[in-house]
Amino acid sequence: MYLEIDGNYGEGGGQILRTALSLSCILQKPVKIINIRKGRKVPGLQPQHLTSVNACKKISSAEVQGDSLQSLSLSFSPQRIEGGDFSFDVAEKKRSAGSSSLILQTLFLPLSRCQDNSRIKVWGGTHVPWSPPFDYLKEIFAPMVEKIGCKIELKIKRWGWYPKGGGEVMGAIQPTRRFVALDLPERGRLLRLSGLSVVSNLPQSIAERQRDQAIRILKDKGFQPEIKIYLAPSIGQGTFFFLKAEFENSLAGFGALGERGKRAEKVAEEACKDFLKFAQTQAAIDPHLADQLIPYLALADDKSTFTVSKITQHLLTNIWVVKQFLPTRFLVQGEEGQPGRITIIPP
Repeated sequence: MYLEIDGNYGEGGGQILRTALSLSCILQKPVKIINIRKGRKVPGLQPQHLTSVNACKKISSAEVQGDSLQSLSLSFSPQRIEGGDFSFDVAEKKRSAGSSSLILQTLFLPLSRCQDNSRIKVWGGTHVPWSPPFDYLKEIFAPMVEKIGCKIELKIKRWGWYPKGGGEVMGAIQPTRRFVALDLPERGRLLRLSGLSVVSNLPQSIAERQRDQAIRILKDKGFQPEIKIYLAPSIGQGTFFFLKAEFENSLAGFGALGERGKRAEKVAEEACKDFLKFAQTQAAIDPHLADQLIPYLALADDKSTFTVSKITQHLLTNIWVVKQFLPTRFLVQGEEGQPGRITIIPP
């Protein structure tokens, strides 16, 4: 019997699909997802979502119906997960700069609980709107889930910007038999604030302006950032600025993308503004990481607790999806849009 998931619930985006696929694979529980991205401007499965479906189908030998572009419903019945070497191209069915990061995130969880090591190569967008940039996965997500017991190594060979995509990333996953609970009531003292200012096929001066503007903003607030410039290999053009905050107990990341007509100084300002908002709270986890940790902690052996600088619709939606699969209890203290505390109590 299929577990039915409403893809239009809450935030109503592709996250519902990805989390449902990951948990379906791990629990070997057939799932039917309806109303996929129904409220979006272009609803249904788009190339990056279809790639996630095909990737999960590959690792679990699943029987699938509805796996086509723009499909609003999907039936997914997995078998046993098997690790190995895998390659996926977001643009295989249709030209796309769809996010390679979201493909990797869909696979990390199930492949971390199978028997064999896995290596994944994904072609697609690496730094594109509405998805975690590769640097966030590598510098923030991977080290934080390692605290839970999930060992991931990430490398980037070529950067992929909107609209051309064409980036190439690799991930290596070492499986584990159990996930460890997290207890992160506070982040502790700031140990280091570092940054990366990037351009591809554009003047280096743009990256220098991003760097200089960030240094001005952050030093004015009492911070001493270490910011590097990088000329990234790519088939397209793009700019990116990223801040990594290392605390005693946790990590947090804040990035911003350039676009045509957007000043380099504005790119740096956006990332700095997000960091400074986070710094004003005492939370351990930034808003982007919180929802990403939920499925892992729901599968941990013991109770987990963390504070987050902002309770988002993404976080609340991902909690809802996990609750459809597992009798896990969640205690959310705080209002949406405000700092809060999340407690996860496995059955």
